[in-house]
Amino acid sequence: MVRSLSAVRSFLYSARQCRFSSSNAAGSSAPSRQRILPAPRLDYRNVSENIVYKSTNALNRKAPLPLDAVQSVARTFTEFKNLTSTLNSRRNARSAVGERIRRSAEENNLETKEAAMNEALKIKEEIGELETAQTLLEETLLSLALAIPNDTHPSSPLGPESAAVTLSTHGPEPIPSTPERDHVTIARKFDLVDFESAATVTGNSWYYLQNEAALLELALTNYALSMALKHGFTPVTTPDVVRSEISSRCGFQPRDNSDPPVSQVYHLQSNTKAPELILAATAEVPLGGMFANKIFADKILPLKVVGLGRAFRAEAGARGRDTHGLYRVHQFTKVELFAVTTQEESEKMMEEMKSVQTAILNGLGLSFRVLDMPTEELGASAYRKYDMEAWMPGRGGWGEVSSLSNCTDYQSRRLHIRYKSNTPSGTTPTMFAHTLNGTAAAIPRLIIALLENGAQFDELGELVGITLPQALQPFWIGGNERQIIKWQ
Repeated sequence: MVRSLSAVRSFLYSARQCRFSSSNAAGSSAPSRQRILPAPRLDYRNVSENIVYKSTNALNRKAPLPLDAVQSVARTFTEFKNLTSTLNSRRNARSAVGERIRRSAEENNLETKEAAMNEALKIKEEIGELETAQTLLEETLLSLALAIPNDTHPSSPLGPESAAVTLSTHGPEPIPSTPERDHVTIARKFDLVDFESAATVTGNSWYYLQNEAALLELALTNYALSMALKHGFTPVTTPDVVRSEISSRCGFQPRDNSDPPVSQVYHLQSNTKAPELILAATAEVPLGGMFANKIFADKILPLKVVGLGRAFRAEAGARGRDTHGLYRVHQFTKVELFAVTTQEESEKMMEEMKSVQTAILNGLGLSFRVLDMPTEELGASAYRKYDMEAWMPGRGGWGEVSSLSNCTDYQSRRLHIRYKSNTPSGTTPTMFAHTLNGTAAAIPRLIIALLENGAQFDELGELVGITLPQALQPFWIGGNERQIIKWQ
């Protein structure tokens, strides 16, 4: 416990050093004067009481943390509590001295009054030092704790992507893989995608969808939206530009952990001192921001929205087959499911959202599987994550087309999304909600799956057309003048 002014000053120095060393911790650790929202409300006590679990969990998830990161949070939290106790004690002493000053003034006892006033000045100086130390230590504690990932569902497999567990398979028997069904080959044959012009205009991993592919994007978007609406989701069109603070509070970090760090998002340049803006990596970010700093009555939960927006990924140019064609690109249209629930209902909501995603993919007639993703694939925010992979015979394997994450209170503690209950005995304390997000339609990857599975060949093996699922026909706004689309 900090007991003297010299000790406080020594503590201030060490706290500044600690804060400096943790300034690169994940999450929104910007100084309070730069924050748009209140500082995240993290559960430091829970971290301190579960050091072994939190440390093991971070290790299982391959979180980029120093080995003693969780212990550092526990130690710093203890220091913070002790400092706060000392500060409260000095504030109480200030009140007692103030009372002595008042009484001595009433009694016209100048000597006692002067001594009390001198003591009050000394206490004021100590309180000022303690308050500065408390603020600095609180920032340090926040920076350290923000880097700790969410807890993990006990059913989540341990290990890398290869450890994923298949929960279910759906659709027809996968057709044999062959390079003749490669979506780029099909797109070039029917003039559906222009990569070359996009490379000239913008760069690699950008594209123009044209002819039937452009109409297919619109049909898929409206089909996915209609399915979400049938399941009670409210439609939202989202801004594609968000404040970087909102993105980081949702669990999306502006830079990865490579050396040197590589930007994962597109930053917008500004000549003003306004908060930094970025292009949203997913509609999940602006959808989460919709509910930020709000308190809801539990009786109106769950809140379910489906957002339509563009997703921008600066890191799309990774090496390997994922860069081929439309599979991993810098910009794409995405329909996103998002839900806010009570703490007790989030796992039920996860299964409900999975059923919506399953219905969407079943309607498209695709062969796909649902995976329970392992710890190293959960990122920072997901408590549990399902991926849905469609069979892509031209790529020669399964490709992710959808994901679903239960983030429990990871995002809500950072975004201040809360709820309260009204009971006969009164209103309960506010609690942090649980948030979930899932892909309803990531358009380019669905186009890949539909083209590669729907390609039609004649007796000579020549590509002659594309069969599309009947579920999309009501949303097809164009004709079929070229006669290359056949409805299943």
